[in-house]
Amino acid sequence: MPVTAKLSRGFYEKLGDELANELVEWFNQVDATYRTDLRELNELNFARFDAKVEQRFAQSDAKWEQRFAQSDAKWEQRFAQADAKLEQRVTELRTEIRVGLQTLETKLIRWMFLFWIGQAATTVGLVFGAVKLVGR
Repeated sequence: MPVTAKLSRGFYEKLGDELANELVEWFNQVDATYRTDLRELNELNFARFDAKVEQRFAQSDAKWEQRFAQSDAKWEQRFAQADAKLEQRVTELRTEIRVGLQTLETKLIRWMFLFWIGQAATTVGLVFGAVKLVGR
């Protein structure tokens, strides 16, 4: 809101209307010039401030992006390591189960042969015993 300079009636009486009006006009021009200069200076300062804020936000965004990328890489590496460990453990368990089943199979076959031999001996014994009883 511009302020118009006014002079007291005493100035007009001593200097005259023309000179007093020139002085008032000069004051108003100086005021308008200073206002314009101040507005331009404020706009320049705001533009610089805005540019710095934008630059800092861009730098901050870049830092966060870098940190997120590093974090993602670390997590990916940890997941890969955990996956490799899990795969190795599963392979070891499969091997242990296979060996255990083979051992169990061997023991079962051994016991089956022993059972069959025992059955065969008992059957042969019963047959010969029955033959002796019948042949008497």
